[in-house]
Amino acid sequence: MLAILVLGVGAASASAEDKIGKNCTFKGKKLWGKVQLVTSGGDLKAEVVDAFPDLKVQKVTSFPDACGKWQIVTSLPDLKVQLVSSFPDIKIQYVTTFPGKP
Repeated sequence: MLAILVLGVGAASASAEDKIGKNCTFKGKKLWGKVQLVTSGGDLKAEVVDAFPDLKVQKVTSFPDACGKWQIVTSLPDLKVQLVSSFPDIKIQYVTTFPGKP
C-alpha cells in the first residue's frame, strides 16, 4: 500500500511540473507581464492556493519582467486570467518575494 501512495505522489508532482514549461509558459503564453483578471474567457484558469502552487505570483506595479511577476491591468493585457475555485489549469500562490516556479 505504501508503494502505491509513493507512486501516486510522484505522478502528481510530474504532472504539476509539466503544466508550466521551463521557459515559464503555459500553452505558449508567458506567465509574466501585464495581466488582466477576467470573469470568463481567459487565456488560462488559475486557482489561488496557500500551499503547493504550480506558480508563485508577485503583484508588481512596474517592470513585470520575470517569471511570476504580474502587473494587474484593466486593458491591453499580455495575459488574461480567470480565477476559479475548481478545475484550474494551474494553481498560483501570491507571494511578496521570490516569484516563479517553486
